[in-house]
Amino acid sequence: MFQAMSNGGASPAAGRAAAGPIPSGASVRVLRGFYEGLEVPLDRDWMVIGRGRTADLVIAEPTISRAHAAIGWDAEGFFMQDLGSTNGTKVNGQRSPLARLKDGDDLQLGRLQLRITLRG
Repeated sequence: MFQAMSNGGASPAAGRAAAGPIPSGASVRVLRGFYEGLEVPLDRDWMVIGRGRTADLVIAEPTISRAHAAIGWDAEGFFMQDLGSTNGTKVNGQRSPLARLKDGDDLQLGRLQLRITLRG
């Protein structure tokens, strides 16, 4: 099951200074897993990825948490934040609870592998 939706909840990005418009063309693509090839635009300042129904990007993958990680946007650009997941989140092979993202970065959430595209 795949579902993209806005949960309307508060986020760490909500308390930050206005970052300006989110650049068009940014996306996250599934590289490995049941949803391989799926590409979703990064068109909001906070997108929770998980298997729970309240996540913005719902992916039915048993190795990820209900609210596993989020991709956010602030005045410095895009970032990834692990949300206390059981299996952790890796950026380019390194476990990381919080990381700035750049074009081509690979994220791993459980067995799910994602690639970030930040071109405009």
